[in-house]
This record gives sequence, C-alpha cells and structure tokens, in this order.
Amino acid sequence: MGKRTPLYDSHLRLGAKVIDFHGWEMPVQYAGIVKEHHAVRTHAGVFDVSHMGEIEISGPDARAFVQYVVTNDVNRLGDQDAMYTLMTDDRGGIVDDLLVYQLAPELYWLVVNASNIAADLAWVQSHAEGFQVTIRDLSDETALLAVQGPAAAEMVEQLTNRSLQDVRPFSFVRGHIDGEGAILSRTGYTGEDGFEIYLPSASAAKVFDRLIALGAEPCGLGARDTLRLEARLPLYGNDLRRDVTPLEAGLGMFVKLDKGDFVGRAALAAQKESGVPRKLVGLESVGRGIARTGYPVFRGDQQVGEVTSGTMSPTLQKPIALALVDSDCASIGETLEVEIRGKRHPMTVVKTPFYKRNLVKRGVNH
Repeated sequence: MGKRTPLYDSHLRLGAKVIDFHGWEMPVQYAGIVKEHHAVRTHAGVFDVSHMGEIEISGPDARAFVQYVVTNDVNRLGDQDAMYTLMTDDRGGIVDDLLVYQLAPELYWLVVNASNIAADLAWVQSHAEGFQVTIRDLSDETALLAVQGPAAAEMVEQLTNRSLQDVRPFSFVRGHIDGEGAILSRTGYTGEDGFEIYLPSASAAKVFDRLIALGAEPCGLGARDTLRLEARLPLYGNDLRRDVTPLEAGLGMFVKLDKGDFVGRAALAAQKESGVPRKLVGLESVGRGIARTGYPVFRGDQQVGEVTSGTMSPTLQKPIALALVDSDCASIGETLEVEIRGKRHPMTVVKTPFYKRNLVKRGVNH
C-alpha cells in the first residue's frame, strides 16, 4: 500500500481512478481528464497536492543558507513573497525544482516535489554545516490544495476572512479557513490564475468538499499534466533530472550567477560560458501521432534527442511535446521527426509556452 494524503477517502467517494504516483496513491482522474482540463481553463478546478513536501528552514542564518542551496536570488524576497527556483549539484544537475516562501526574515519554507521529499531533506541537511539553522520536515502535518482557473480567486475568497484581489502573483497572505490558520499563495502549475491553500491535514477534507460545493471541478494528476505541459511548466523526473542543467532546460532566468556562491554555481557558470550542448524545446505535430516520454527524436538519420513530455493538447487540439535535443536542432521552425511505435512522425520546433491565457482569450492561438 502506498502513502495516502488526508483526502484519500474523499477521492474514493468521488469515484476517482487512483494510481501509484511515486509511492503515493493519487487520483489520476475523476470525470475525465479532458473535462477536468477544460474546467480549469474556463472556470475552476481543485487539485489535491498534499503529497508535495514542505521543509522549514529557521534560525539566524536561514536566509544565507537558503541562498546557498538554491539558484535564484533569495535576497529579492520580502516577507510574504514566494519564488520559483532550483537546487543543483556540484555538476549543475537539477536536484529538484521548488518554491521558496519567506514567512519571516529568519523563517523559510521550501516546497518540494513529492518524489523528492526524503532526498531533498537529506540534501539540505548535508549542506547545513557552518550555518545556524534548524531544518524540519512539515510535510506530514501540512495539506495542500490548489484551486486553479479564472474563478479561483473569487471561490477561495468565499472560504476565508481575507480579500485576495490584491495578492500579487508569487506572494501569499495568512488567513483563516474554518477557524484554522492557512497560507494562501498565488502561484500555480496550470497556466491559469489560482491559489494554493496550505492548511493543517485534519482540515483538508472539509475545505476540499466546500470548494467542490462552490463549483470547483475535482481534478486529478492527468489534467494537471496536460495543463502544465500546455503552459510549458516542467515536470521533475521528465523534463528536469540530475543529468540536465537549468540552462539546458531553458530556466536560466532562475539562475542568478551574480548573487554570490551557491551549490553548482561554478559548473553552471562554465556551461554558460561554453554554451549549452542541449536545449529543451517545444514540438507541435500536424498529424495525430502523440509523442510520449522517452521517444527518440531524429534529424535525418541521426538521433538528436528524446521526448521528455508529450500529450494531445485539449486546448489546442493537436499533439504537443517537450524534447531535449542537440542545440543545433533547436531553432524555431526546425522540422524534426519523432519515432512513434516504429514510424517517424514530423514535428516542428515551436515557440513556447504552447498556451498563454491572455493570448488565447484574445483568439491569437486559434
């Protein structure tokens, strides 16, 4: 039996199809991936992401320590700010991608991927020598709901005592839901506006039910994957791995080489100087063949890379993919071929994200 979130019984009651996801028993879909996907694009969906990890860093050296173990510049954060960043190893390989929350000048949360909680905890602990910090794993006591879509803010406001209209993207407020303290942050993983609700595990099921009663569509991992891929948001284990650097993954904007030393800085500076050998690119197909993770990518007779993520885009109604390919094959408009079940299918390198909500709503992408 895998690990279960506080909402496991709720998922079964709603008829979810449950699968193993990195040792967790998680819903992959309820009413159907496409229905859930469109609900997020047009109204609102709610996701159980309580399997994500929360690692607390506190103490006099908390800021300096977090600054040392992540690639982005934590000095840019104020209280109630959040930041996307990565942790890299000495060779520049991606240990994980994560969010950093500054709760106070000496108190931070690292919100990490479910598959990496134990490894990330061990990683930060292994680099703590010489820093006055206390590191605690709060994952088991913290539930996390993601409410995503155009109606998300209005929906979450009905549950709390706080106005959310002035909460900037990548910032958060503290509030109360059902009398329990909660952190409400405006980040997301779908390409839509939305809020994450961090709250005690015991309160999660009641809040989940209330959101559904307000009209949020319960959504599983399947829709989460199609939504994030349309928005070109990378997935650790697919697009991001220890053998891929942030520069190769197109995440150079989250690597601040000028901020001072951090784990992996020397290797990333050297790669930036010499140029990246591979790039993560977007691919679109005019045919119906769907490129899946691990499928080989060719130019002529030569294999030049592999697909890291791929699906049929419910919004764009065409196959889309991300692929890690040799840099000289990464130009927009380049035609490459993906081998799908023994046959080569042409796909074009396109600008990403595939979907951007402001453009689509003005009809630019249709």
